Amino acid sequence: MRARPAVLLALSLAATLVATVLTATPARAAAFRVDVVATGLDHPWEVAVLPSGDLLVTQRDRRTLTLVDPGSGAKRDLAFPSARVWHRGETGLLGLAVDPAFTANRRVYTCSGWVADDGSHDIRVNAWTLDAALTTATLAGPLVTGLPTSGTGRHGGCRLLVADDGSLLVGTGDATRFRAPQDRRSLGGKVLRLDRFTGAPDPRNPWAERKGKRRYVLTWGHRNVQGLAQRADGSLWSVEHGSDRDDEVNLLRPGRNYGWNPGRGYDETRPMTDHRLPGKQYAARWRSGHPTIAPSGAAFVTGAGWGRLSGCLAVAVLKRQRLMFVRIDDRGRVRWTRAPRSLRSHGRLRDVTAAPDGSLLVTTDNGDGRDVVLRIRPA
Repeated sequence: MRARPAVLLALSLAATLVATVLTATPARAAAFRVDVVATGLDHPWEVAVLPSGDLLVTQRDRRTLTLVDPGSGAKRDLAFPSARVWHRGETGLLGLAVDPAFTANRRVYTCSGWVADDGSHDIRVNAWTLDAALTTATLAGPLVTGLPTSGTGRHGGCRLLVADDGSLLVGTGDATRFRAPQDRRSLGGKVLRLDRFTGAPDPRNPWAERKGKRRYVLTWGHRNVQGLAQRADGSLWSVEHGSDRDDEVNLLRPGRNYGWNPGRGYDETRPMTDHRLPGKQYAARWRSGHPTIAPSGAAFVTGAGWGRLSGCLAVAVLKRQRLMFVRIDDRGRVRWTRAPRSLRSHGRLRDVTAAPDGSLLVTTDNGDGRDVVLRIRPA
C-alpha cells in the first residue's frame, strides 16, 4: 500500500494520468486528466489560489504556510510564526481562505490551534498580511478566539469560507466536549459567521443582538465540520464527520440545530440528528449510513467539460480514499453520488478547491512527507 504514493512522488510534475471512468450510465464514460502539482507535503489541510496563480497550502502537523508554483512545483515556506501554532492529533494549522480583495489588501485567513501568551491554547481564526514578494505572513490580528480544544486535539476541525456576501464562515469541531454542540454559549460544534475585517459577529446572525459567544452562531448541533461550500444559487453546505455511522452533507440555514448531542460522557452511540431534543432538529441531506467514509473538504464543480458532474459537490474522502461527486437538485435534494474508480488510487484525500480555470485542486493526506497536490480536470 505504501508503494503507490512513492511512485507518485517520483513522477515528473508534468506527468499526467488519464483514465476513463463510468459516470451516470454504464454506456457513457468521462475521462479525467490528473496532474501532480506539488510533492513532498505532509498532511496538507487546505489549498487556496492567489490572484497570481500561486498556491498557498496549510500543512497541519508541520504548521507551515507553504507557497507552491503550480507550473514548476517549486515550493517554499513563508516566514510565519509556526511555534505559536498548537499541534496535537487532529489539531494544527488547518483552514485557509484568501480575501476576495487580496490584490488590494494582501489578506489571508487561517484557523489553527494557537498558544496564548500565558501558555494556554485554543483554536482561533487569524488574519494575515502577505508581503509583495510572497515571503512573509504578518499577523494582522485574531478575528475570533476561544474555540475549544481537547487535550488530544480530537475534533479540532476548522474550515473557512468567504461567502459571496463577503462574510467569513467558520466550521468548527466540538473538541469532544459533550455540552458544546447544543450550547450556544460555546463556539464548538457550530458554523460561525463574522465580519472578515473586524471579527465582529455578522449582524444578520440569529442571536446577533444577544450577549456573548452566541452572537457568532449561524448554525449549531454539529459534531466535527470538515468542509464548507457555497453553490451558485447562494446556498451554503457543510460536510461533517459522523461517529461510527452517518457522515453528513448538510444544507445550512440560519438558526438551525442539526441535532448532535452526545450527552454526558460523550456517548457516540447517539444518532447524529437526535430528534428527541427539544425544538426542531434538521436531518442531513446526505448520510453515509454505516460504516462511515470520512468525507472532508468540498467544493462545487464549475467550468466546461465536466458533463453530468458539472454543478456537483465534489467531496474529498479520507477513509474510503476517493473523490465523491454529489448531485444536488434545485430543491436541495441529493439525487445521486458517484466516486470514479480512476480517482481512488491516491490514498486519503483531505481537501478540494475549485480553481478559477474550472479544475479541482485536491490534497492527499497520507503523511510521512508523501502527500501531494493534484489538479483534476476533464480530459
